[in-house]
Amino acid sequence: MLTPVARSALGLTARSIQRTVARQAHHKHEADFHDKYGTMILLGGAVFCASIWTYVVTQTGIEWNLSPVGRVTPKEWREK
Repeated sequence: MLTPVARSALGLTARSIQRTVARQAHHKHEADFHDKYGTMILLGGAVFCASIWTYVVTQTGIEWNLSPVGRVTPKEWREK
């Protein structure tokens, strides 16, 4: 059960949403910055990020602490 205050608040919210949708339906949508350049900026950033990581992985000589299993052999034990 909704209280009268909650019911009126929900009614006001629904009406304001309906007004906003009606207002937006009557306006012609003009291309803004994101519509014009958003995809190109996103793709450019992705290419830039991929190229930087490719350089870091292949050229900097960082030891990535990969698993030594199969590459490292244990030293012989010395008995005293």
